[in-house]
Amino acid sequence: MAAPAGRRVPLALGLTGLAFALFGLVLFFVLPSVVRDQVIKNVRIDPNSIAFSMWKDVPVPFYLSAFFFEVMNPTEIRLGAKPVVNQRGPYVYREYRFKTNITFHDNGTVSFLEYRRFYFQPDLSHGMEEDYIVVPNILVMGAAVMLETLPQFLKMLISGALAGLGQGAFMNRTVGEIMWGYDDPLIDVLNNFMPGLIPFKGKFGLFVDFNNSNTGMFTVYTGATDINQIHIVDTWNGLKKLNYWRSDECNMINGTSGEMWPPFMTPSSSLEFYSPDACRSMKLVYEQSGVFKGVPTYRFVAPKTLFANGTDYPPNEGFCPCRESGIQNVSTCRMNAPVFISHPHFYNADPVLVEAVDGLHPNKEQHGLFLDVHPVTGIPMNCSIKLQLSLYMKKVSGISQTGQIKPVVLPILWFAESGAIEGSVLKQFYTNLVLIPSVLEYVQYICIGLGVALVVAAVVLEVKRQRNAREKSPREPDPRTEPPQSSETTPLLQDDSKTNQNDAAEA
Repeated sequence: MAAPAGRRVPLALGLTGLAFALFGLVLFFVLPSVVRDQVIKNVRIDPNSIAFSMWKDVPVPFYLSAFFFEVMNPTEIRLGAKPVVNQRGPYVYREYRFKTNITFHDNGTVSFLEYRRFYFQPDLSHGMEEDYIVVPNILVMGAAVMLETLPQFLKMLISGALAGLGQGAFMNRTVGEIMWGYDDPLIDVLNNFMPGLIPFKGKFGLFVDFNNSNTGMFTVYTGATDINQIHIVDTWNGLKKLNYWRSDECNMINGTSGEMWPPFMTPSSSLEFYSPDACRSMKLVYEQSGVFKGVPTYRFVAPKTLFANGTDYPPNEGFCPCRESGIQNVSTCRMNAPVFISHPHFYNADPVLVEAVDGLHPNKEQHGLFLDVHPVTGIPMNCSIKLQLSLYMKKVSGISQTGQIKPVVLPILWFAESGAIEGSVLKQFYTNLVLIPSVLEYVQYICIGLGVALVVAAVVLEVKRQRNAREKSPREPDPRTEPPQSSETTPLLQDDSKTNQNDAAEA
C-alpha cells in the first residue's frame, strides 16, 4: 500500500539519510584497510609499484654542498698558536644516483649497487673549483700521527724525505684537487718506505672514492613477505655485521640503506640506516610533525648521543678510542688515519672542541641534520644530511714538519647532501598517496554527517505532519462534561406534542 502523500517526503528523506550514513560507515571501517593495501602495493620493491622507479633511479635532485675551513695562520699554528679558520663555500655539486646489478632473490630480498656521480654547479656555488684554499696537509699530518711509535731514526729519515719533496704541515691547493684528487709524490714515498701503510696508489682526494663509484653491494628486503621489513638491510658486501669496531652492538648493520623506510610510522618510530661513508649504523629520532608542500611529514633528527663518547653514552664505547664527546674516531675504517666525523662546527659536541679553534659558530639551523619523511609510506620528502671531517694534529718527535703544533682536532670541511621531492614526482605522489585517501576520508565524514542530518530532518517533518493532522480532525464530545446539543433534543419535543394532540381528538 502506498504511503499517504504527506508522509512521502519524510520517508524519502529518512531512507536517503540512512543510505548516506550507511555508505559513510562502510567507508569508515573499510577505507583504512583499502588505503593500507594500496600503500603496501605501491611502496614495496616491485617493478609494478609506484615507488619502484623512484627507488631504482632516484628522481629527486640531490646536491652535495661542500664548505671548507681555510686555515688563516698556518705559520703561527706550527709555532704553537691557536688555529684560526674561515669558512669558504658552498661549492655545490649536482648528485645523480642510480642502481645497477638489481637481482631479486627467492627469500624476499633484492641486491643492488648504487652509483653516484657529481657535477659542479657554478651558478649555485660561492666560488669556483679553481679556488685555492690553505688546509692541513692530510697525508703528512695524518702519517705523522700514524708513525709516532716508530724508532726515532726512521721518523727522522721519513721527515727528511718529506722535506726533499717540499712537504709541509699545510698545503695550498684548489677545491677540485682537495675534493677529487691530486698527484702527490709522497704517496710513492710512503709506499716505498712503509708498504701497506696506505692502501692506494695514484691520486689522493677526500671524495676521490665518491665520484663514479658505488657504496657497496646492498641486499635489502623487498617487503613482499613482510612490509615491516621493507628496505631493511640483510647484508652489505655479503656481511651481516662489520669488523671495524670493538663491540658487537657497534658492528651491527641496522636499518635501511638510507633512502626509504618501512611505512606506517608513528612518533615513537626511529630512522635507522647503515652509512658506508661513516662506516657505521646511525639512528635518528622523531622531533616534530610538519607539512612539506601539502604532504604531512615527521621530522627526524640526530640525538645528542649520536657521536657521544663512551663516557657520556656507554653504548658508544665500542667506537673508541674516544676523545671529547661529539666526535667519532673513524680511523679503523680510514687507513688508521686520525680522522674524525662530527656535526659541522662541532655542533652538539664538547665546547672544548669549539674553543680550541677560532672561527667556529655552531647552531642547529645551519648545522643540524634532518629528514622529513611521509609517515604513511616511509618515503623522505625533504632531507639534509650533514657531516664534518676533521684531522687530529699534534707535534710528533722526529717529524720536523709538525713543528710545535699543539694537539688539536682541526676541521677540514663539512658537507651536506640535500634533496627534496618536486615537480611531476611530487604531483604523482601527492595525488595517489595523499590527496585521494584524504578526499575519501572527508567523504566518509560528510556522508555520515549528511545522513544523520537527513534522518533528523525526516523525524522532525513526520512529527510536525502528525501534529497538524491531529489539529485538523473533528473532536469527539465528552458526555460527562458537555450538555446535549439542541439539534438532538428538538425533534423529541415535537414528537411528544403531536402525541398529546392526537389523544385529545380521540376523547
